[in-house]
Amino acid sequence: MSSESVSEVTEELSGEAAAADEQEEVAVSNSAKRLDEEGDVAADYLEELLDIADIDGDIDIEVRNGRTYISIVSEDEDNDALKSLVGADGEVLEALQELARLSVLTSTGSRSRLVLDITGYREGRSKELLKIAQEAVAEAKETGHDVALEPMSAYERKIVHDAIADLGLVSESEGEGSNRHIVVSVES
Repeated sequence: MSSESVSEVTEELSGEAAAADEQEEVAVSNSAKRLDEEGDVAADYLEELLDIADIDGDIDIEVRNGRTYISIVSEDEDNDALKSLVGADGEVLEALQELARLSVLTSTGSRSRLVLDITGYREGRSKELLKIAQEAVAEAKETGHDVALEPMSAYERKIVHDAIADLGLVSESEGEGSNRHIVVSVES
């Protein structure tokens, strides 16, 4: 191959790489815009809900790890009305999160994976879930038997699966619907 041909191929490859980089930047920009838009739509929906229920709360929106995180917080630590939006075992929170996701779907036509937190419930629950995972791993290692955990939401199962993997064991989700739970196993 002549030096001119090598030069031409090099220029062509450089041009293709630059075009690919530009396309990636556009995709990242579009993704960031989409996440910002879904955060705004969900926040508007939740703000209306708070107004209708006459509940005080501030809405914070954050985008991280390709997901929109929305938090409803209050300066009043004893905001029982806001805490009631979490419900027993986070059931009301899960329902509100699904409604917010439906609001985004209706408005944008795109499915959302946004995460809703109210009064820091999810952060506190994450700490509990990590402890549950550690105890299950310890029990599985000690007994050599599988350990079945209580049923939990898909979001919570993801946290536990990740923690169990970090601790060096394997886990699987078993069961259907509201009975879906994790089984921790010593064998892979």
